[in-house]
Amino acid sequence: MKPLKVGLLGLGTVGGGTFTVLTRNAEEIRRRAGRSIEVAMVADLDEAKAKALVGDSGAHIVPDARQVIANPEIDVVVELIGGYGIAKTLVMEAIAAGKHVVTANKALLA
Repeated sequence: MKPLKVGLLGLGTVGGGTFTVLTRNAEEIRRRAGRSIEVAMVADLDEAKAKALVGDSGAHIVPDARQVIANPEIDVVVELIGGYGIAKTLVMEAIAAGKHVVTANKALLA
């Protein structure tokens, strides 16, 4: 079975932690879920910071979150931006594009 390809929107404190947890625990996730998860793309305005965090993981770094949403290879979009302005717009665009969306953004959900 092909890996579930994930795109992260934002690599701040929470986004960076999410990236680390998903990559560090990839084998355990695969074992428990029966399918591997691959962080395939990350979007952050600070590309230099993103490159430092992502390293040689193979994740493609882009400055525009819409590139993640538009990528047909991405199965799941994880919103890690916060707030309810652009985060809401991007979540709605991801849903319209047929992506699964994950968020813990309380402001957006409220």
